[in-house]
Order: sequence, then structure tokens, then C-alpha cells
Amino acid sequence: MSDASDASADAPAETLSNKAAKKRRRREPPPDPTPLPGLVDAHTHLAACGGRDAESVRAILGHAQAVGVDQVVTVADDMVDARWAVAAAEWDHRVYAAVALHPMHAGDLDDETAAELEQMVRHPRVVAVGETGLDYYWPGKSDDCASPEVQHETFRWHIDLAKRVGKPLMIHNREADRDLLDILAAEGAPETVIMHCFSGDRNVARECVDRGYILSFAGTVSFANADELRVAAELVPDEQILVETDAPFLTPHPYRGQPNQSYCLPYTARAIAEVRGVSEEEIARLSGANARRAYNIPLP
Repeated sequence: MSDASDASADAPAETLSNKAAKKRRRREPPPDPTPLPGLVDAHTHLAACGGRDAESVRAILGHAQAVGVDQVVTVADDMVDARWAVAAAEWDHRVYAAVALHPMHAGDLDDETAAELEQMVRHPRVVAVGETGLDYYWPGKSDDCASPEVQHETFRWHIDLAKRVGKPLMIHNREADRDLLDILAAEGAPETVIMHCFSGDRNVARECVDRGYILSFAGTVSFANADELRVAAELVPDEQILVETDAPFLTPHPYRGQPNQSYCLPYTARAIAEVRGVSEEEIARLSGANARRAYNIPLP
């Protein structure tokens, strides 16, 4: 009787201890991966990773370069982020920028923001219009998210902007496959379309591939429940695949939930290499060359 009581008394403390350990682990950055030279992080958010001044950006890029990630494209969600992204690209030669209004902020588009975005997109170190597109997950869940109708209008404006300036269009798509692809077809896609953090199934992947779009894969490809995504990563032709972190989000397995940064990219690259049955060196070489070609950036 006393043994059972003691075990029962110990259980809550043990549970609390486990919860505290898990909480601490989620705050800890993953360990450095074995270096994998030649990589380009095709999509990250330096400001959200703490890169809000020249010194912190240099530190993030130095860490990444030490494991083989030579260059990154830092991406904007809103006007404040867009200004940060352009500044980061000016602070460090290893950084390039993409600017646009995320679908959640599509309602921010007006004459003033449109003029500023167009001016920023024409900056020589801005290599893409993005991330823009459609997000059907948040409407109804967040009062701050633009409605689908507003997202459609703003997405069309970004498509036109990318075509006018001759730069790639970087797509955000969440639970909006059919509408997004239909709008791109109706408006006429730019020469280069990058499906950032591709999350569709094999059928969506095949349609994108057939249209000539580039599919960029993040840490989600390594998640246990991502079988369909791994099929998509396997079927993409060599010349249409990119690798990204989307940091500070989507840290790859086995570090899911922990802070992400560009230095973690080799983990995702190795997961994709395994899916495609090729060497990790080949994925690094291939995805790096594809990123430089798509974004028109030089070798480091």
C-alpha cells in the first residue's frame, strides 16, 4: 500500500520534470550539422531570427557559412519586414532579399505601399517578389488576416509586378492549391515561379512541374507525417528543386519545434538526398546551382 502511494506521489513530479525538460529543449538551438558545402538557403527570415542589425546578420551568416551555406535569400512578410530585408542585403554580401506582402497582410496594399514595394523590388540586391500568394488557413481564425477576396486582388498585383520588373515570383500557398494555380494561369505566370515551402500532394507537384515552376522544400519534408510531401520531393526534376529553411520556423526532424536558422539547412538537404536516392553532395551542388540560376545571383 505504501509503495503504491509513493509511486503515485512521484508521478506528478516526474511529469512536471519531463514537461520542463521538453520546454527547455524547445528553446535550445539544434547542434551544428556536419558541413555540406555549396548550399543556398532559398528562403529564410533573418529579422525573425534576430538579424536586425549588421552585426547580428554577419553572425547568422558566419554560422551558416561554417557548415556550407554560402548565401541566403531573406524574405519579407509585410512592409516593416521588407525594409529589414533590403537593409540586410546591403549589410552583408552573402544576403539577398525578396519583398512582398504575405497573404495575411494583403489588405495593406494601397497606392503608397504599392509604390514603395515597386521601388524596393527594383533594388539590385532584391532578387524576387515574395512571399505572396494565398492562405486559406487563417481567415476566420485571425481577425488580422485578409479575406480570400482581398488576397486574390493583392496576389494578382504581385504577379503583374514580377512580370514588369522581370524577377521571380515567390509563392506562399496554404490550403489554396486550386485557386492559386487558377489565378496564376489566368493572369499568366512570370518566367520564374518558386513554390516556397511546397506543401502540396503529388498531384499538385506534378501540375507545378508541368508548368515549369520550381518547388522549394523546407524541414517539413523530414517530418514523420509527410509521406505525400516526400513523394513530391522525389518526383521533381533535378532542375526544378530548391532547399530552404523558412527559419525561424519548420526546423527539420529530429529537432522539430526548436529554433531554426540557416545553419540547419544541411539537415533538410540530407533528408531530401535520402528521399531522392542520391548523395548529399549532389543535392547541395544541384540545389545551390538552381538557386543561383533562379535568383540570378553569382557564385560566392
